[in-house]
Amino acid sequence: MRALFLLIPIVLLFCFNTFQPIAQHFDYPVGKPNALGYYNAQEFGENGHLGEDWNASTRGNSDLGAPVYAIANGRVKFAQNIGGGWGNVIRITHELPDHSFVESLYAHCDTVLVQENQIVTRGEEIGTIGTANGQYIAHLHLELRNDTTLPIGGGYSNSSKGYLHPTAFIKGHR
Repeated sequence: MRALFLLIPIVLLFCFNTFQPIAQHFDYPVGKPNALGYYNAQEFGENGHLGEDWNASTRGNSDLGAPVYAIANGRVKFAQNIGGGWGNVIRITHELPDHSFVESLYAHCDTVLVQENQIVTRGEEIGTIGTANGQYIAHLHLELRNDTTLPIGGGYSNSSKGYLHPTAFIKGHR
């Protein structure tokens, strides 16, 4: 009987650490929930761009430090400053109702407000818009991937295999 009581916390810890909230609906990562006050400055696929660049309609660095929101329920997979042209990067995995997964990647953040393995909810502030340590004018680079094993990559490629058009996906999963 005593062995059972010792085993219960281990089982609960295992269950808690593997919990993945279902992502029923998706919103935009800025100007919550519909990107109010923002525009997509560089479309997915334009010049091989693997994401979208969200800028404030007021242009320039006017959105520096503005909130970045989780686009759906999920679990933080990565949250670190990797330097270079990426700066602070946040990656979140989202389990869909059919139990498939997609990953959202938020780059060039000024601040990161989440930690790896943290559960987040749709619309929760996860960071702020940045400049990748002064590399760019403030904006949010957003990628959406249906291949959650892809490395961070370079943001541009001739092949978009494993990547999804963020706005099309969000509009299709509101």
